[in-house]
Amino acid sequence: MKPENNKQTLNVNEAISNSEAFVIKYKKTIIIAAVAILVVVGGFFAFKYGYLQPREEKASALSAQGLKYLTSGDFETALNGDKKTYPGYAKIASEYSITDAGNLANIYAGICYANLGKTKEAIKSFESFSTQGDETVSPAALGALANCYATDGQVDKAIATFKKAADMANNVSLSPAFLIEAGKLLESQKKNEEALELYNKVKNDYPTCTQASPVQQNGMIIAPEIEKYIERVSQ
Repeated sequence: MKPENNKQTLNVNEAISNSEAFVIKYKKTIIIAAVAILVVVGGFFAFKYGYLQPREEKASALSAQGLKYLTSGDFETALNGDKKTYPGYAKIASEYSITDAGNLANIYAGICYANLGKTKEAIKSFESFSTQGDETVSPAALGALANCYATDGQVDKAIATFKKAADMANNVSLSPAFLIEAGKLLESQKKNEEALELYNKVKNDYPTCTQASPVQQNGMIIAPEIEKYIERVSQ
C-alpha cells in the first residue's frame, strides 16, 4: 500500500502534536542531570580558572534558587525572577554567560519558555547552550531543541537535531526516544523508508531499551512498542 493511502501514516500536524509534550516528558531527566552538574561545577571551575570563582559560585547559587520554581511548575517566576533575591534564568544566562552555571541556565530558560508556549524564545535559549560532550544533559538539551523546532514547523531541522541528540547520548535511556521522534517526523513527510531505518536502528542497536522490549500485560506478552512503528512504515 502506498504511503499516501495508508490511514496510519502520520501527517505533519499529528507528528508535531505527538512531540509537543517532549520537553515536559523529559523535563525531569534534564533537570536531574543538570542539577548533578550544578553541584560540582563551582569547585571544578574554581580549580581550573581561579579568576572565575566568584562569578561561578554566584551563578550556581542563583540557579539553585530557581530550581524550586522550575520543579514546581512556576515557569514564569523561574524564568523572570521573584522580584526579590532571585533574578530568573533568563538573566542568569545573560549576565553569567562565561560560567558553566550560566551556560546551564540557558537550558533552564529554554524549558521555561517551552512550557510557557514561547517556542521561538525557547529555541533561542536552547541554541545558546554550549554542549559539553556528555551523554545526558547535552543530548537532552538537543532533544528539547529538536522538539521546539518541530513545534515551530522547522521539521527538517528537528529531524537532524533528534538524530544528533541520539548519537551524542548513545544510551538506552535517551537515544531510542530521540530516534523514534525523528522517525515520526519522517513519516509526516512520507519518508517511510528513512523512518524504517531509524526504527530498525532502535530495535537492533538498543535491544534492551523499553521501546524494544516485550511487555507483559494481564499475563500476556505484548510485542515491543517499536514493532508497531516498523509495521506501520512497512505497509
